[in-house]
Amino acid sequence: MPRSATTPVDAVPPKAPHRPTNGLDRFFKISERGSSVYREVRGGIATFFAMAYIIVLNPIILGSGVDKYGHHLNHGQLVTATVLTAALTTLLMGVIGNVPIALAAGLGVNSVVALQLAPKMTWPDAMGMVVLAGIAIMLLVATGLRERVMNAVPVALRKAIAIGIGLFIFLIGLVDAGFVSRIPDAAHTTVPLQLGGNGHLNGWPVLVFILGALLTLALIIRRMPGAILISIVAMTVVALVIDAIAKVPAGSWGLTVPRWPGNPVATPDFGLLGKVSIFGGFHEVGIVTGVLFVFTVLLSGFFDAMGTILGVADEAHLLTPSEELPGMNRVLFVDGIATALGGATSASANTCFVESTAGVGEGARTGLASVVTGLLFVLSLFLTPLATMVPAQAATPALVAVGFLILANGIRDIDWSDFTIAVPAFLTMLMMPFTYSITNGIGIGFVTFCLLRIAAGRGREVPPALYVVAAVFAFYYLMPAFGLAK
Repeated sequence: MPRSATTPVDAVPPKAPHRPTNGLDRFFKISERGSSVYREVRGGIATFFAMAYIIVLNPIILGSGVDKYGHHLNHGQLVTATVLTAALTTLLMGVIGNVPIALAAGLGVNSVVALQLAPKMTWPDAMGMVVLAGIAIMLLVATGLRERVMNAVPVALRKAIAIGIGLFIFLIGLVDAGFVSRIPDAAHTTVPLQLGGNGHLNGWPVLVFILGALLTLALIIRRMPGAILISIVAMTVVALVIDAIAKVPAGSWGLTVPRWPGNPVATPDFGLLGKVSIFGGFHEVGIVTGVLFVFTVLLSGFFDAMGTILGVADEAHLLTPSEELPGMNRVLFVDGIATALGGATSASANTCFVESTAGVGEGARTGLASVVTGLLFVLSLFLTPLATMVPAQAATPALVAVGFLILANGIRDIDWSDFTIAVPAFLTMLMMPFTYSITNGIGIGFVTFCLLRIAAGRGREVPPALYVVAAVFAFYYLMPAFGLAK
């Protein structure tokens, strides 16, 4: 996740270290890091409320997808899977990694699963691809290759991948809210998308989305902690009132109608847990396409996770003078577990959230804060009905805000004067939303980068690993010409 309005302006500096006073203190190194149990609990609570919006948003994104056979995932089961996986992975990070970093379903990766993988296979097959990506991350960490893989991709292309994902989820937000829609007879017009459902903005649900987008951005400008969650809650209330008074047709809201569920407490529905087929997707799409899908899931959260971990650790004053995080491999390994576990529960890949800096700003310095955040997610398991009443129009403004924040935080780091990197970065960013595919953006960017560096006589500057990946992508695009595509 990008740095957002939940990120504090100034993190609380650590206190002078003291000797441990008890077992809890000794295990989490609370006194050693100049913190206290009170500050860790306060930080854990702040992080939870800063990222709780994902409980609503992830089920909406995954629920909008349809697999090869026309099946949707159950919304209530998605909420349970999202919350449970966030709880388990955040608890693991707290206990194993001992850092104040919380995890949940990553925006961008869930879009890959819902809009790229699922339409070509079954949902269990798609989630199997996510599990394989998580296993690959763990192997890369265990063998020490993760850092080498990261270094093989130029910083500008990493930024472009993140920006492209931001633009992609921005477009998803507009489409899911009904702010833009596909023109039914697009084959007979030069314009593939239109404003609203008929070229005009009309209807109460679209108004809720517009007001939500404005409110979210206004809160971000005001640097309001928990801006995204506040906006979702406020616009859900507005949608409830509008639906009750105006009697909005149910179909206008989409899959989720804003109606009070009655009893807000319910038993979690674990129906999606374990619904995964590890290798079934390869049978549906073939080996090459399957490998590239796994690679896409891996890359979608690969660089962002590393940046988030180092960014949060820096604000928590946990880095060494050489800008390294003690125990980094443990933290990265948990991130790999989170990816695999997200596939196993059908919640999509989980990753580190930069909203964790909200807790750091409240004084969190250890994994105890993550334990607190994880326990709050556990408590949320029993409040599923509240999440299932939030319409897409109240939640998707978050995608608009997140898309902007990713763009703003990354675009200045690209050297636009060097066309051999600027052009691939440009294509990477725009091909994702324009082709509705993160895979296409990554592939076209990599291939173009290698070709342009060769054309400029700078082919030796490209790492061999990048040539291999670009060649695989090139073969992928040429498969239909050779009659090899499924």
